[in-house]
Amino acid sequence: MLHKQGDAVWHASGTAGAVDDATMAPVQTSRRKVTYAELSTWPDDGRRYELYDGEVSVVPAPLPRHQLAMLELEDRLRTYVSSHGGLVLVSPIDIVFNSTNVLQPDIVVFSAARRHVVELDAPIQEPPDVAVEVISPSTATNDRGRKLRMFERFGVPEYWILDPGRERIEVRTLQEGCYLEPASAGRGGRFSSPVLAGFSCDVDSLFPWPA
Repeated sequence: MLHKQGDAVWHASGTAGAVDDATMAPVQTSRRKVTYAELSTWPDDGRRYELYDGEVSVVPAPLPRHQLAMLELEDRLRTYVSSHGGLVLVSPIDIVFNSTNVLQPDIVVFSAARRHVVELDAPIQEPPDVAVEVISPSTATNDRGRKLRMFERFGVPEYWILDPGRERIEVRTLQEGCYLEPASAGRGGRFSSPVLAGFSCDVDSLFPWPA
């Protein structure tokens, strides 16, 4: 969203740009960081927002294929926590790493041992044990790039990337502050979680459409 005041264009991200009347090309002159406290005061416009070091990013709305795969995985995880303990939450849900870094993973899991860090009536300010992103063509670069680095930076023990287009899942485990090369499985395969002891899942079950 852009707001024009005088000879400047104000971006929703807090960037001010000067306007050249001849070309109308915005020239960035300053940038201010948006905080979670400020973001929380914005009116609800139906969009999902994330903060990367104070930079605002809009999360695209998911496609049906994305939603189907996410719901199937959520169902398996809920079955797991019902017998092992813990908590599963789906987006929209803010994970507030600090005042200028806030993400909305598609699914987060807190183990039974860390269930207590989640207050049901307050924003989550602790990293989940597992963060899951269900990627689409519009989000793949970000999910494999700066979002991965953000989870790594703030110590999320496990990061799963579910790719409905390729019908595969990747499981990355944190070791000494860095994610190891992912363990990957596709149709006909099965995956498990080093962090969620006892969890395993057939990949085929996540894609309820013909192969």
